Amino acid sequence: MTDQPSGYTIAVVDDDQRILESLQNLLESADYAVHSFASAAALLESDWLADIDCLISDIDMPMMDGLELQRVVRAARPELPVIFITGQTELLNRLPPTGPTHYRLFKKPFDGQELLTAVSDAMRNIRPRAPES
Repeated sequence: MTDQPSGYTIAVVDDDQRILESLQNLLESADYAVHSFASAAALLESDWLADIDCLISDIDMPMMDGLELQRVVRAARPELPVIFITGQTELLNRLPPTGPTHYRLFKKPFDGQELLTAVSDAMRNIRPRAPES
């Protein structure tokens, strides 16, 4: 559990269903609302991009990888924190320089508590959204 109040919404994008389920369970255990997407296109085609507070994305995915997803998301939401996960260490060389919306990179398998800490750190400057009535 983090000391973060609920009210934050996290989008998780990964083409591995087991990772999606695992991250959803982990994040929900810390009182985050979670929306899981099996591809970058699924997130972009949804109505959720405007409503999320943080994006966690795998880097190595078919069609549109996590780095391209970040470029598209940054055009629409430059302030959105992005956390990358990858099982491919050679992809780390393709990462852009760290900027204000890039908080962490995690190599699979990663420590769940460390990921929760990174999400909590990313949320420090974001106000939770008021629940819709």
